[in-house]
Amino acid sequence: MFIDCFDLLRKGEPMPMMGNDIQSHYGILVCRGDRRPYTDLYAFNLPDIIPPFPIPLRSGDSEPVIDLQTLLNEVYDIYGYDLVVDYSQQPVPALSEVDAAWADALLRKKSWGD
Repeated sequence: MFIDCFDLLRKGEPMPMMGNDIQSHYGILVCRGDRRPYTDLYAFNLPDIIPPFPIPLRSGDSEPVIDLQTLLNEVYDIYGYDLVVDYSQQPVPALSEVDAAWADALLRKKSWGD
């Protein structure tokens, strides 16, 4: 089993990948030991739901699928991050104009914005 990379950072250069023409903000790379160095890329952008992805086990074993989006949502709700995070502050690094408009609309919908 090997999960190579969760690229959830918004700052810095993304990890270079050969043969990848997918442009995305974030990515999850899953590498199975018997297919190294080849990986499966689960790419997504800020407004998208994080795609579920399999966790490779030993060859022949059934692979559980991780729904990271649901896990993060539950942690966010359980620990009340909506009461802790100051959404009036601009994120660092700044969002693109399109993503900032999406985030503003989401915050207004949730009654956290103006």
